[in-house]
Amino acid sequence: MSFILWKESGAAMTQAEKKRTTGKKALPPGLFATLRINLRVLVTALLSAAIGLGAVFTVSAMTAGETVRVPVVMYHAVLKDQARHGKYVVSPSEFENDLLYLKKNGYTTVLVQDLIDYAKHGGQLPEKPILLTFDDGYYNNYLYAYSIAQKYQCKFVISPVIRWTEHYSETGECNAYYTHANWDQLKEMADSGLVEIQNHSYNLHQSQGGRVGAEKLAGESASQYRALLTADLTKAQEALAEHLGIRPTAFVYPFGAISRESPEIVREMGFEATMTCRERVNEIRRDEESLYNLGRFLRPSGVSSQAFFQKLEKAG
Repeated sequence: MSFILWKESGAAMTQAEKKRTTGKKALPPGLFATLRINLRVLVTALLSAAIGLGAVFTVSAMTAGETVRVPVVMYHAVLKDQARHGKYVVSPSEFENDLLYLKKNGYTTVLVQDLIDYAKHGGQLPEKPILLTFDDGYYNNYLYAYSIAQKYQCKFVISPVIRWTEHYSETGECNAYYTHANWDQLKEMADSGLVEIQNHSYNLHQSQGGRVGAEKLAGESASQYRALLTADLTKAQEALAEHLGIRPTAFVYPFGAISRESPEIVREMGFEATMTCRERVNEIRRDEESLYNLGRFLRPSGVSSQAFFQKLEKAG
C-alpha cells in the first residue's frame, strides 16, 4: 500500500491570483490551518494503519511458513523370500529403492528428536523431511534395513517390543524369519546415529483376553487401566535405559489401538510424541501439540517406490 503526500508551496501569491480572489468572500481565519492539521492527522493515521497491516501480514506469513509437512512411513519386516512379501513384509530391494527415490527427490530422513527440537526448542527441519519407522524390532530390520541405511546414510526409527528383545538376547538365536533384534544389535544401531529407538511397549503388542494392544478393556476401571499401561511402558523404559542408556521420547501405539484415557496417561509419563496407524501427513508446528498422534503410511510390498511416495505427496 502506498500514499502520495502533496507538499504545500510557500511561494507568494502572484498579482493575477490576487485579482482572481478580489471581491470574493474571505474564508474564516484559521480554516486553512485546521484543514492542514486534519490532513496531517489523516495521513498519519493511514500510514500507521498501513504499517500495522503490513505487520499482520508479516506475522501471518511467518506463522504459516513455520508449519512443516512431515510424512511418516511405517515398515515392519524386511525379507528376501518373495513368498513372504505382502502387507507387512517388503524386500531389501524395495527398501533400497525407497531410499533411492527419497534421495533423488530431495527428501531428508529425520528422527523423532528432530521433530521435538523443531516444535519445542526452536530447531530447524530440512526442506522435505520424512520419518521412516520400523515397528516391533525384528532381527531382519538389523540384518537388511540397517545395512542399506548405512549405505545411503539415511535415518530411521525402530520401536521394539521389549519382551522379545529380552527373550532373543537370552537365547542368542538369530533368524531373519521370526526372531527380534537383541540388545547388542539395538545398541549398535543406536550408537551409529542413524537409528533412534522408541517405545512400542514391553508386552502389549498382542491381542488376547479381549485387549488389543494398549487399549482399555471393557469393564476395566480407569485406575486399573492406568496402572497396567503405566507399569508396562515403565518396564520398557527402564529396560532400554539399563541396556542402551536411553529413554525413548515417543510411544508407538501397538496396532494403533488407542483408548480415550490413553493419551493423558502417556503424556503424564513424559512422552513427548506418539505415533498411530492412521494414514495422514502430519503438520509439525512450533507447538508441542503437533507431536501427538502422528499419522503413518503403511508401506506394503508390490508397490513401486514412485507410486507409494507420490501417494504420500498427494495425501492430506
